[in-house]
Amino acid sequence: FINKIYCNGFAKLPVGKVRYGLMLREDGLVMDDGTTARMSENHFIMTTTTVNAESVYRHLEFCHQCLWPELDVQLISTTDAWAQIAIAGPNSRKIISKIIDPEYDVSNEKFPFMACADITICKGVRARLFRISFSGELAYELSVPTQYAYSLVSYLMEIGVEENITPYGTEALGVMRIEKGHAAGPELNGTTSALNLNMDKMVSLKKDSIGMVLSKREGLHKPDAIKLVGLKPVKTDNQIISGSHIFNLQDKIKPENDLGYVTSSCYSPTVKSYIALAFLKNGSERYGDKVKISNPLLKKETYAEVCSPVFVDPNGDKLRD
Repeated sequence: FINKIYCNGFAKLPVGKVRYGLMLREDGLVMDDGTTARMSENHFIMTTTTVNAESVYRHLEFCHQCLWPELDVQLISTTDAWAQIAIAGPNSRKIISKIIDPEYDVSNEKFPFMACADITICKGVRARLFRISFSGELAYELSVPTQYAYSLVSYLMEIGVEENITPYGTEALGVMRIEKGHAAGPELNGTTSALNLNMDKMVSLKKDSIGMVLSKREGLHKPDAIKLVGLKPVKTDNQIISGSHIFNLQDKIKPENDLGYVTSSCYSPTVKSYIALAFLKNGSERYGDKVKISNPLLKKETYAEVCSPVFVDPNGDKLRD
């Protein structure tokens, strides 16, 4: 069932592992993304983007009831039953090690990146541990029944003092995901394909899945198709505004010269510059080029360099530390 829902392969996902999944609509455009963890032979936990949680669940039910009713599948939304807490940063393993029960080992060798497990914490409290990261840092996501959530967070803040633990919110997470080039709502906007997101190689041709056939149609694979890229302003203190459009330096600001648009932007304290994600025609072939960023509504114009959408830790060393 999951192998038909996602365009990339899930049939051989081992127990105890998590995999990133890309979900296509029937027209071949991207519907949603997320992770699916295989907790046991027939027990999977799927996550979605927040904004699409309801529509994805509705989609899964439709596929189950109407497309493949012969498959023995049960779907349960556990959003209200389990609280999931992200512990991220270079000291996250030390903090996790303080609360898991002694029989569990979260060392890099025993619990590598993209691992998952049913565990117990704090002397017997049922929990689930996932080594996944949206922030780009060494990170774990700890899931517990909701009645334990407040007490667990309070306890984590107490035992994490020595590691300088601090809470971080969605604004900080938003900055870090842009630094890592992770697609989110502004990029998964219902009009983009796997190719636009530089994920076309994820679409498996070895199996049938929703949207696979139409994702290969000629119109989505034009030579000048837009691709997800990064943008760095020539002057680091010049803000790149989301929604702005991209033009060649010599071109006038006219619709026929439009090369793409900015989807997400922020100031990066790591890069020490404003940065942005954008969709740009022939984007992957234009790294190093200078372009003009224009927002006629706000009468703002700046200049930027096209670069990889991954600004920080491009090899993922932090994730796998």
